[in-house]
Amino acid sequence: MVVVTALLAGACDLRHAAVLDPKGPIALAERNLLFDAFLVMMVVIVPIIVLTLFFAWRYRASNTKAAYAPKWAESARIDAATWLVPALIVVAVAVLVWRSTHKLDPYRPIDAALPPIDVQVVAQDWKWLFIYPEQGIAVVNQLAFPNGRPVSLRITSDTVMNSFYVPQLAGQIYAMAGMQTRLQLLADQPGKFVGRNSMYSGGGFSDQFFEVLSLSQADFDAWVAKAKQAPAKLDAPTYTALTAKSRLHPITYYSAIEPKLFDSIIAKYTHAHHAPAAGTQPGGAPRR
Repeated sequence: MVVVTALLAGACDLRHAAVLDPKGPIALAERNLLFDAFLVMMVVIVPIIVLTLFFAWRYRASNTKAAYAPKWAESARIDAATWLVPALIVVAVAVLVWRSTHKLDPYRPIDAALPPIDVQVVAQDWKWLFIYPEQGIAVVNQLAFPNGRPVSLRITSDTVMNSFYVPQLAGQIYAMAGMQTRLQLLADQPGKFVGRNSMYSGGGFSDQFFEVLSLSQADFDAWVAKAKQAPAKLDAPTYTALTAKSRLHPITYYSAIEPKLFDSIIAKYTHAHHAPAAGTQPGGAPRR
């Protein structure tokens, strides 16, 4: 397993091998699931490779001692192998998927001594906005939190579909306009990580990364205090300007936020979806 991991890590750069270097319990469980799935596949692949090589050697043209029996009709042993082995593999995969699906449910809160910190996430073109409702601040392209404390994310999009992903801390989950998804993550050590959009969303997709900081509680408090001193405030006009397409947007702090901004971002799509068609009254009846 160590050799396989080393080969996989050596085949790509550190950014793409981050999933093999987890820094939290959720990412660790997902990496172990990846290994488990790999081992299950090897149960099928390794015997096939070995038997293929064996048959090619055993029944080569120069081996006149190999038995040649073209008229046999059936074999109980071959039937048992071709039916029972795949059935056992399907059962093993089903159990693995069932247990992992519930254990790694992105909506399931993380059991921890400390309460989670709530962060609202908005995907834009081509950047990420993080709103901290408890602290009353917002940040573009930087997510910070205390290490050892769960983070509960509410995620939406104010543009096309995106996919929120921090490989070393948690799996990816979609961000969709007019909808809200949830993700729980936890870092068990201080550090700086890379998050990104893992779904193509237009010309600036390749640069849509954000910085993730796992800090001590004291450093996190200092980070919040720094954000509160920022001159910019995220009111409605400022947010409208922020939604304009931009690439490599710098980390930007906002010392105050528009009340219920996250909910209003979702609501503007749901309201548009339910708006009456032209020539109808709000209740759906034709105008007279």
